[in-house]
Amino acid sequence: MGIQLIGLSQAKQKLQRSLSARIASLLASSGTNNVPKGHVAVYVGETYQMKRFVIPISYLNHPLFQGLLNLAEEEFGFDHPMGGLTIPCTEDYFTALASILSGS
Repeated sequence: MGIQLIGLSQAKQKLQRSLSARIASLLASSGTNNVPKGHVAVYVGETYQMKRFVIPISYLNHPLFQGLLNLAEEEFGFDHPMGGLTIPCTEDYFTALASILSGS
């Protein structure tokens, strides 16, 4: 039982490092010149009517936002033509989530 938990923990750490590296390379190549330091641009909304939001990087570590990132990876992968993180949710949901995260 202990060996399985250690293996699961190591697999989780590898996945987190892999995702972090992919996000970092995506951010570096996305041409985010007009995004303030410590922030990241994300695209939210319907496929043809996406709105760009600039959010603090600290949001990326929050469990609620992690859930959205997992959905984004499943739906789009990290190689998306928009050149940034694309979040698969409604604009209203995202603004509500950002409001919650800004208060915490």
